[in-house]
Amino acid sequence: MEADFITYQKFNDIALAYQLTDLLQLHKVDYQFEEEALTFNPSFNLNDELSKQYAVKISAGDFDRVNELLKQDAGEHLGDVEKDYYLFDFSTDELRDVVAKADEWSAFDVQMARKLLADKGKAITDAELENLEEKRIEELKVAEPPQTGWIVIGYIFSLLGGILGVFIGWYLKSSKKTLPNGERIYEYSERDRWHGAVIFYISIVVLTISLIYRMTWEIN
Repeated sequence: MEADFITYQKFNDIALAYQLTDLLQLHKVDYQFEEEALTFNPSFNLNDELSKQYAVKISAGDFDRVNELLKQDAGEHLGDVEKDYYLFDFSTDELRDVVAKADEWSAFDVQMARKLLADKGKAITDAELENLEEKRIEELKVAEPPQTGWIVIGYIFSLLGGILGVFIGWYLKSSKKTLPNGERIYEYSERDRWHGAVIFYISIVVLTISLIYRMTWEIN
């Protein structure tokens, strides 16, 4: 059975995307590379590089391995950093925050933060790092805040027969996010997903009835 590929990382700079794919090729990790157009392009120029994103996708089972490969690769280049690199101005607490929230930073920044902490005598051990990673996963598993506003809007458009109700309902009930370990979980709470499903099906029913009515009216 062919593995399902999910987005590992997105880039606005194709050169950065190629750095990752080169590393994956070197270590024989299967991947997919996709070019995506941004939803909104201020220049309205489809050939504008700034209007594109580049997604590198791998199988969920390879996330931990690729995370480690990036850590190792970053560790090999720590000595190349310029003396004015912005992390040198970070406090101890800020550096710990970089390590604790590694998903928000590049692998290089995380490894550089660990090195700077070690230089300050505040080294984070591998055991502490594992605990921080587990804690971060649990934090990211928490559902998004209640989407009351979108739920209300969704119900209004579902009853009006608007196609927007279909999209709002589908998004609320189906939207998922990818954790740093490759696990895919629902983005919204069970309550919000339930409302999303109701909005979705009401929208479909009302939209269908509306279309049938219009077709019948036109025929008559």
